[in-house]
Amino acid sequence: MKKSFTKISVIALAIAMTGVVFQGCKSKKDAPSPEGEVEITQHCSGPEFQTNNEYFRASQVGESLDQAVSKKKALSNAKADLAGFIETTLKATFDNYVNSRELNNVEEVEERYEGLSREVVNQKLNGIRTICEKLTKTTEGKYKTYIAIELAGDEIMSAMNQRLPSDAKLKIDYDYEKFKETFNEEMEKMEQQKGY
Repeated sequence: MKKSFTKISVIALAIAMTGVVFQGCKSKKDAPSPEGEVEITQHCSGPEFQTNNEYFRASQVGESLDQAVSKKKALSNAKADLAGFIETTLKATFDNYVNSRELNNVEEVEERYEGLSREVVNQKLNGIRTICEKLTKTTEGKYKTYIAIELAGDEIMSAMNQRLPSDAKLKIDYDYEKFKETFNEEMEKMEQQKGY
């Protein structure tokens, strides 16, 4: 009798432990939200839609009673964000590149680089790729477009390489390999900042 009681105790203990293990393995997604809160799903966002060391990326949302307008809003906002990311990276590249070179009239050179970068960014934004697009309709009857776009860092570097030597003042001291190295360092910094 004592033997069968011990067997039953071991089986009951094993079943209880299995339940505890399965309960502990339950995903956090299954956990209920705190009272009064609702989890929101943001389409086309997350780590795979963030800028990394190869691509500039931006995600945005547009909302309107008109489906086409919601897409235009999302795309326009995403392009503005993307342009901002690129211009910030190019400015840091120019600052580091110019500081690493011994150039006369540094201020004028930086202004010329920044002017060229705006031209290149405006030109290259036409070549963006949409990497995610989702359309939803709200309970109020509005359309919501979620969109993520990207532009390869290599495309920006190539366009800058074509434009920089055409500027007579910048051509004198332009070193493509040094500029590319500085640009790639800035792209790496963005990859490392993704975890913030």
